[in-house]
Amino acid sequence: MAVQPAIDLHDAIWAAVPYDAVPEVLTLRLSYLLAHARRGVTVLDLGCGAGEFSAALTKAGAEVIAVDVAAEARRRARERVPGLDARLWGHGAPLPVDDNAVDVVWAGEVIEHVADVAPWLSEVRRVLKPRGSLLVTTPHHGPLTMLRLALSPRAFQRHFDPRSDHVRFFSPATLGRLLDDLGFDVAELRVAGGRVLARSTILARAIRA
Repeated sequence: MAVQPAIDLHDAIWAAVPYDAVPEVLTLRLSYLLAHARRGVTVLDLGCGAGEFSAALTKAGAEVIAVDVAAEARRRARERVPGLDARLWGHGAPLPVDDNAVDVVWAGEVIEHVADVAPWLSEVRRVLKPRGSLLVTTPHHGPLTMLRLALSPRAFQRHFDPRSDHVRFFSPATLGRLLDDLGFDVAELRVAGGRVLARSTILARAIRA
């Protein structure tokens, strides 16, 4: 059986996402994003999905460029936000944004889906203005998270299902080192949400060095 191009896989995943699906930890992520994206700034919503965050940014007065690797996600984002500048990032192509074009890059629950994070972050750095901000959220995989999974074989198997589209797993330390290595100054790095042994989220803000 022939292997399908990566873009087909992304669209297949989106075709299975219900229209009324709510993004994970939506309230926490929206709060974090809007605390750092003031009126008038240009924000790249990278991995825009169905446009929930682009809609909030537009309402807050930001200039939004939305990008996704899935045509279905881009279509839903445009449907949610009429007139949205939504672009498709083709597999193996440069990020479809000019150099030094945006003040903020928002990548909420995206980096864990990226197979090769070094060129991905290099593209993010390219499109950011000098001293521009990268905002990242991603599931937290610290010692307590790993303990919770280790105590439940069923949860472990579900979490690390080889068919899952999560391919990277971060702790604050590993995410911080990655950002530092790729030319960012880490301004904020913390864990939020989640009760003891429950899911928590890394919130990170990094400045283009």
